[in-house]
Amino acid sequence: MEWIADKWDIVVQLYPFMLKGLWLTFQISIISIAIGSIIGFVLGVAKTAGSRLLNGFINLYLHLLRGSPYLVQLYIVYFVLPSTGIAWLSFDSYTAAIVSLSLYTSSYVTEIVAAAIHAVPSGQAEAARSVGMSKFRTYQHILVPQALKLTIPPMASIYVIVIKSTAVLSVIGISELTRQGEVAIMRMPGDIMFIYSLIALFYFIYCYPMLRLSKWAEGRFGTFGGGDR
Repeated sequence: MEWIADKWDIVVQLYPFMLKGLWLTFQISIISIAIGSIIGFVLGVAKTAGSRLLNGFINLYLHLLRGSPYLVQLYIVYFVLPSTGIAWLSFDSYTAAIVSLSLYTSSYVTEIVAAAIHAVPSGQAEAARSVGMSKFRTYQHILVPQALKLTIPPMASIYVIVIKSTAVLSVIGISELTRQGEVAIMRMPGDIMFIYSLIALFYFIYCYPMLRLSKWAEGRFGTFGGGDR
């Protein structure tokens, strides 16, 4: 009972700081997911409809972002870009976190959207064109609506990865959830395991609804016509 009382006292002391860190994690991740999803959607559609030159640029963008660790991308955005002397590339830590996470998110969303569009049977696009629909209208009314259903399950999984990636933002001074835990460990070095367990619990509380959404969406929208059963 004494051990439980001692740990509960730690929880009571750390709860306000952990909650503050979770709120900052939530802000950064949600903003980054929204911006990254918009960029990724545009690039994903362009990747399936663009010219070879455009596809080449998009593929280069994807290879650079998906082929390097997120931590390196964060360092480039926060430390390297400001050193160029270009004023609008000098970010504070909060902005650098959002910019880097948004780009990171967009690289995965682009591939998901492009793959979903390619998964729509080509005969549907051919039929639309044969009755006089323009390429834009074909995308607007035939390809994109069906592809969006297919993007939901993998998108939820990517969003969980993005949320967990916020844990490295402490290296640029962001007081998100992990950083708050690290500060607490400096104050209570004898409770390292317990405090890290608390951090993991808070991440679980945030990520679990997204994982459940992914499971539900996979059953509901994972195949063509899944939403109509």
